[in-house]
Amino acid sequence: MKKGKVEKKIRCLTLCFAFLSIITFFLPFCESFNYGHALSQSLLYLESQRSGRLPYNQRVTWRHHSALTDGLEQGVDLVGGYYDAGDNVKFGLPMAFTVTLLSWGVIQYGEQIAGAGEYAHALEAIKWGTDYFIKAHTQPNVLWVEVGDGDTDHYCWQRPEDMTTSRRAYKIDADHPGSDVAGETAAALAAASILFRRTNPHYSELLLHHAEQLFEFGDRFKGKYDESVGVAKGYYGSVSGYMDELLWAAIWLYRATQKEEYFKYFLDKAYDFGGTTWAITEFSWDVKYAGVQTIASMLLMEEKQEKRQVILKQYRSKAEHYLCGCLNLNNVSNVHRTPGGLLYVRQWNNMQYVATASFLLTVYSDHLLATDQKLHCEKGDVGPHELFAFAKSQVDYILGSNPMGMSYLVGFGSNFPQRVHHRGASIESYRGNKGFIGCTQGYDNWYGRSEPNPNVLVGALVGGPDIKDRFKDDRRNYIQTEACTYNTAALVGVFARLNGSHNHVYKNEKSFIASS
Repeated sequence: MKKGKVEKKIRCLTLCFAFLSIITFFLPFCESFNYGHALSQSLLYLESQRSGRLPYNQRVTWRHHSALTDGLEQGVDLVGGYYDAGDNVKFGLPMAFTVTLLSWGVIQYGEQIAGAGEYAHALEAIKWGTDYFIKAHTQPNVLWVEVGDGDTDHYCWQRPEDMTTSRRAYKIDADHPGSDVAGETAAALAAASILFRRTNPHYSELLLHHAEQLFEFGDRFKGKYDESVGVAKGYYGSVSGYMDELLWAAIWLYRATQKEEYFKYFLDKAYDFGGTTWAITEFSWDVKYAGVQTIASMLLMEEKQEKRQVILKQYRSKAEHYLCGCLNLNNVSNVHRTPGGLLYVRQWNNMQYVATASFLLTVYSDHLLATDQKLHCEKGDVGPHELFAFAKSQVDYILGSNPMGMSYLVGFGSNFPQRVHHRGASIESYRGNKGFIGCTQGYDNWYGRSEPNPNVLVGALVGGPDIKDRFKDDRRNYIQTEACTYNTAALVGVFARLNGSHNHVYKNEKSFIASS
């Protein structure tokens, strides 16, 4: 046999084995779940995380008004927004990322969300965040980015309704820059403006006004926000820096406005800001490159100018590195997996990376299907159905198809975490007991209890199992049992896509382009 034929046969066999491993992996996880129910629960969780004066239609009734004087000490109204996780601090960077993810999910899968009867709830969840960002952006070059601080907050185990910890507010400005949080907030407002354009055009324009000012602020006064707001460093430190957020903001502002200046910025800064040089295997509140690269890849089909195509193709190659890494089809730099098949990036809150990967895989699979393309990996090309099947396998693991037989979405199914690391959920509700519960009282009487939480944090996606698929349902095990808003936000669109008809893929792709 000739050398060329032998090499071709070896390549073919290698590819076959790669696909066989994927198919073999899927076989034990062919179960389907009630994804519409998971979608509804995920939006309920965001209501559990609301700060401020709760609305008349609040559905999570064990929560009540909280933090009604936020910003008062600094002479600004900062009532509202979201608590990020199981504590009572409002961190601007993860809050903004939560809203960006939610908005993207609704832009992409709004029809399926509406079909499940959840469109109004999804918009309410987004607006709860964007209303707060408008308040927090008090001047063109001033953004309030945190209320409370993790150190004093962690001394107490209190319901948000009872807080006695510091509610000092922290801001960035021209002398104390924070391009990362300014960029992410601009991205959130720009993405949300796309959604509100038809139903509330005045509000949409207001969001865009703030988004453009914030982007200009972040770009003009460059710096990491955790250098200006030191109390954020131990909790949401900006390890990746601010360049990914500025690219992220620029591409969302381009989608929202179609202004050439934002697209030009995104292209001109591609190399210097790492968009076409960083090959990343995670997408998170801190590292936005994979999201930036994915959207750039979707824009490639629209762009006709050859020079721009070259840069967008460079973005696409990095997006493909991320997606192929999730599928274990890179020669090197693949994402690790547990024996049960779960993507595993790191010990603390690993489910964040699973949820965001599932979202990008789902979005890109629909893009490939709509444009009749395949994903190009070092170990071979992959079709859109394989991408979507793998994303589904990750979601199914989350919902119960795993070695523990555990649903890591709280409240879903019959076996889910009962002792979530969450102050409000772990203490008797304010509606049931309006008596004050102090700092040490919360620790003494509630934190260490072995009993399940008195309030079920429905729709929360906890940190999840370890690298060997093991999970300990213990309130003190915060690495595994704490949930975060951005975990769940990443799954809203995926749940909707899984619940909806597969026949609307092309329509989704067109609507994403048309709506922006």
